[in-house]
Amino acid sequence: MLVRRATEGDPTAWDAIVDEYAGLLRSVVRGFRLNEGQAADAVQTTWLRLVEHVADLREPEHLAGWLKTTARRACLEIIRHSGREQLVDCEDDRGEVGSARYQDPDQDGPEVSALRGEQRRLLRRALADLPERHRQLLELLLASPPVSYRDISSRLGMPIGSIGPTRARVLAHLREELAPVGLHDLVLS
Repeated sequence: MLVRRATEGDPTAWDAIVDEYAGLLRSVVRGFRLNEGQAADAVQTTWLRLVEHVADLREPEHLAGWLKTTARRACLEIIRHSGREQLVDCEDDRGEVGSARYQDPDQDGPEVSALRGEQRRLLRRALADLPERHRQLLELLLASPPVSYRDISSRLGMPIGSIGPTRARVLAHLREELAPVGLHDLVLS
């Protein structure tokens, strides 16, 4: 298999992987409507991540999926960073047009909306991947009106003293899962 040979450092295997999947990466990146430089950076970042993690792939037969996910994450990271500062033309204090100022980063544009939608999708997926008991615990802890620890203990058959530590472990796990895509700050302590 190509991945195994690439892991062993076979340059022809790497060439074959690049030849086979370069089109896939370009199509994934094209869907994010990045400029040419940003698109090239996203593709390059994806290949770099593969070089860094090829030995860690648990399911080498799913390389295409891994590459697509990694490319999407690279694109989202680029969008997230590029959306923070945007130069726009405006009048300066002397009334001259053409000087630059920073645009409000909270102003929603299509990229920001797409990024937020993707962030929600990734967060929902991370929550769905949790064991049922952990999802139930988080739902009860976030319920409105609040559910007491005594009721949570009763509903889940869990000692009151283990609710807080379990909550901390689940949130730490979520932060760890979401860190590669820059969403770890969405998970509160």
